[in-house]
Amino acid sequence: MNEEQTNIEHPILNSEHRTPNSQFRNPVLFVGAGPGDPELITVKGQKALQAADLVIYAGSLVPEAVLKWSGDQAIKISSASMDLEQIVAEIVQAHRKEQRVVRLHTGDPSLYGTIFEQMAFLKQHSIPYEVIPGVTAAFAAAASIGLEYTLPEVSQTLILTRMAGRTPTPEAESLEKLAQHQASMAIYLSISLVDKVADILAKNYGKDAACVVAFRVSHPEEKIIHTTVGQLADTVRAEKINRLALIIVGRVLDVSLDTLKYKSKLYDKGFFHGFRK
Repeated sequence: MNEEQTNIEHPILNSEHRTPNSQFRNPVLFVGAGPGDPELITVKGQKALQAADLVIYAGSLVPEAVLKWSGDQAIKISSASMDLEQIVAEIVQAHRKEQRVVRLHTGDPSLYGTIFEQMAFLKQHSIPYEVIPGVTAAFAAAASIGLEYTLPEVSQTLILTRMAGRTPTPEAESLEKLAQHQASMAIYLSISLVDKVADILAKNYGKDAACVVAFRVSHPEEKIIHTTVGQLADTVRAEKINRLALIIVGRVLDVSLDTLKYKSKLYDKGFFHGFRK
């Protein structure tokens, strides 16, 4: 990268409010709580909770078990009934008192986390912030299933998406268009629209294609339900699942440990690279 390139302005990367290794005192920390298991939070996220004076957590999604990492000094507020301005008002008030604030989101904050609009408000108030990533449910589900989303010569693409509902999706990113790729796919926030999802998947993956419903992944009440696209809607209704579930589909689900045909070149003894000759 030359000197000219390093001076290119970027609204995020060059923002004075985005401060990894912050020179500012007590930046607001957006922390990924992980999918539910309190031990699936990152070490950095755990330390942030231990040091926090105020924790505002997504109470409808983040289990209170994760809050065990917060210290006795911390005030804990659920944002389940709060709107954006109320959340930011609490953050601004605490920051002006030089308190350490953690905004605790489920999974990873960058995925359906609504953090960007919160960052915009903080910038208006000249409040610095940092983001600590977390484990999203799609990866916790893969761990429970024993699944690799990107098997060589089967699928090398994972799509994380949602069905358009009360929150629309861009037309180019409709589930109908994304499903045409027949890639591995984890569908968030769409279980209440399971009939529409099943119809779309059937047209592109086939009714007999394997799929998985992953309910409350990594929570004590976790359910991993294997079914087919054709039986998806009936299975969801039979299990009385109407929220907090992922739908996973893709040809990688058709490959078992006994039927694995294609293998990675990385560990092939006939494949040479810089670390093995």
